[in-house]
Amino acid sequence: MIKRAFDIVLSVLLLLLFSLPLLLVAMAVKVTSEGPVLHWSKRIGKGNKLFLMPKFRSMKINTPQVATHLLSNADSHLTPVGGFIRKTSLDELPQLWSVLNGDMSFVGPRPALFNQDDLVKLRTDLGISNLRPGITGWAQVNGRDELPIPVKVEFDNYYYKNASLFLDLKILFLTAYKVVNAEGVKH
Repeated sequence: MIKRAFDIVLSVLLLLLFSLPLLLVAMAVKVTSEGPVLHWSKRIGKGNKLFLMPKFRSMKINTPQVATHLLSNADSHLTPVGGFIRKTSLDELPQLWSVLNGDMSFVGPRPALFNQDDLVKLRTDLGISNLRPGITGWAQVNGRDELPIPVKVEFDNYYYKNASLFLDLKILFLTAYKVVNAEGVKH
């Protein structure tokens, strides 16, 4: 109950605070590439239910719907501003909407893509799928894109077993630090 209230209050505040950056990024995406400003990614949510997660579109419109590391040359799929908004995590700002409407939390395991069956199975077997997915999580502050799936799941399981307000605040602090330093971002 406290976590959900925290998510609602913080998402409203951040949506207000970041309204100008949201507008500027939206304009940059629209002006520099064809297609919609937002990409609505099919993701696995709490209880393995599908939901649509918004991100500023950083990839060209015909890019395959797979994890970025599975693309043979991910950089060739980036839009002109895609690399910048991914490196700075500005592409993630629309997820504040997903937090506000309850599909996501600020902290939890990152939501799997709809076709990441291996990740979903490992999480389900451990009960991690009972958690609301997060914009950031314990795996993100411990390696992000660089972690193989079994290691991500180990970090997700640690969070599942040790979730607390203190751990959430620690993860949010570490996330801010890593975003500022662009740590762990490959594409």
